[in-house]
Amino acid sequence: MRTLPAVPPPFSSLDPSCVLDALDSVGLFGDGRLLALNSYENRVYQAGREDGGPVVVKFYRPNRWADAAIVEEHAFVAELVEREIPVVAALTLAGRTLHEFAGFKFAVFPSHGGRAPELDDPKTLEWIGRFIGRIHAVGALAPFQHRPALTIDTFGRTPRNYLLANNFIPPELLAAWTSVVDQALEGVARCYERAGQQPVLRLHGDCHAGNVLWTDAGPHFVDFDDSRTGPAVQDLWMLMSGERADMVRQLGDILAGYEDFADFDARQLYLVEALRTLRLLHYSAWLAMRWDDPAFPVAFPWFNTQRYWQDRILELREQVALMDEPPLWPA
Repeated sequence: MRTLPAVPPPFSSLDPSCVLDALDSVGLFGDGRLLALNSYENRVYQAGREDGGPVVVKFYRPNRWADAAIVEEHAFVAELVEREIPVVAALTLAGRTLHEFAGFKFAVFPSHGGRAPELDDPKTLEWIGRFIGRIHAVGALAPFQHRPALTIDTFGRTPRNYLLANNFIPPELLAAWTSVVDQALEGVARCYERAGQQPVLRLHGDCHAGNVLWTDAGPHFVDFDDSRTGPAVQDLWMLMSGERADMVRQLGDILAGYEDFADFDARQLYLVEALRTLRLLHYSAWLAMRWDDPAFPVAFPWFNTQRYWQDRILELREQVALMDEPPLWPA
């Protein structure tokens, strides 16, 4: 039976007074209204102000990112803003975007609302694709120096090794889980071989519908916290869902806008199911790595149960088969 480490939870001292005092420390005086926003990795609040509109303050999970990596993310998003791409950048306060208070690193953002995009609308997908193409055109101009890359090692082998080393897999399922993970990683490697040598660039990294907010003016992109280096298709495949015919149509709509600003090599479509497989492995390890945070057992009570790991074995078996199917378009 795995026991939790006897260490304080990462955000145990982050109470409302601390949040408001942190804002005061950068010259933004809250009026006491705080709304916790949906975030488990970090702690994010919308804060009302005495002398202006609300802001969003993000407290970064301790020891996840080096300061240089956070600042590099902020600089990338600021670069996109300079080119009039609709993203939400950290505010520069006292000459900095990253601040520290009571041992927490934090940043402040303007508050931009929005609704979920209608991904069944071809024009919506084309519009989103156009802006992702512009993001990637900028992302290709220079590499990240401090942020990691999305690779088979970082999203596949490292998560597998963490789960095994920390005894998360039930003993009676260990052989089956290990076998299917090894098959899945072999399948991922074959997909990368089929795709050939592909350029990598600075990405949003987590470009699903929840991180694209829609207003009457169109989409804007939020939460570059997982921004990293990787293949362009990483920012496209999470916007596609449903049966194969649905995804083919969605892909066509996205690329109709994307290719106005950036080239797309169809061989990258060999990576769609490979990247989905890596994300599944990474997600399980992400939950495991955060299990000592009290917010996680409450929010994800189904994790680390017998049923959870049985379902992951079945899911990975399906992915092994999907990775051997032809890509959505001929490459």
